[in-house]
Amino acid sequence: MLKKRLIASLVIKNGIVVQSIGFERYLPIGKPEITVDYLNQWGIDEIIMVDIDAAREGRCIAPELVKRVAKRCFVPLSVGGGITSVDQIHTLIHSGADKISLNTQAVVNPSLIEEGARFFGSQCMVVSIDAKRSADGNYRAYTHGGKTDTALSPAALAQQAQACGAGEILINSIDRDGYKNGYDIDLIRSLLGATNLPLIALGGAKDPLSMKALLESCDVSAIAAGNYFHFVEHSATIAKAYLSRYFPEQIRLDSYSDYRDFSFDEMGRIVKKEDKSLRDMLFEFHPKEVI
Repeated sequence: MLKKRLIASLVIKNGIVVQSIGFERYLPIGKPEITVDYLNQWGIDEIIMVDIDAAREGRCIAPELVKRVAKRCFVPLSVGGGITSVDQIHTLIHSGADKISLNTQAVVNPSLIEEGARFFGSQCMVVSIDAKRSADGNYRAYTHGGKTDTALSPAALAQQAQACGAGEILINSIDRDGYKNGYDIDLIRSLLGATNLPLIALGGAKDPLSMKALLESCDVSAIAAGNYFHFVEHSATIAKAYLSRYFPEQIRLDSYSDYRDFSFDEMGRIVKKEDKSLRDMLFEFHPKEVI
């Protein structure tokens, strides 16, 4: 059985990682290199990094940025933002990217998926779909940073991406982005029956309970999150320890830290151990010798 992956989403704006809220507000977090250092140590399985300014400014995500991050990244790295040609894909892969994420170009130029898959393999091509629910209750896919309605359903776009040779689909809920109210289960389910490609779910993660609810409802290949992984120390390791209690065969546990012997509260946070247990972890007591 393939393990479920935990993927950290890095949104880059003005060269730094930011917190995204509804694709409208952005709060600074810090340097991408430092963020990646922490995520590596905390046991993340993959990282997706997208420069949201690139397309608007008519450029591709900077290869220099990818090089700096790739040097510090010891897990698969996907990158996206303003990519419009196979030459750019080639440059980014040689800069250290393992996969390429396409969003707007997957709609306006789907042949780029075909060309990328032909030269670099389907496993390299990730199609990212930003979606939200319209007034009629149906979901629509959006491009250009969530601003342009494609009039396509996310399911239809995923099917088109699969036909063009994409190897993976990332579905991101605009409605849930940054609001910490859980994954959009209905949206994710609408794609599961439409394509047999691996599906990454993003948007709405609050805590490990959100991730548990997702896995209980949807057979996704990966769970992605941004804010939770950025703002909670040892977040990936804690989430894995929590999820492994309910899905023991599906979670990869390979980081140096391990929280499986900890208790968790009703919000999925680790509970402090008793003082005696903490003391025993640090010291071994020897009684005073009596002569």
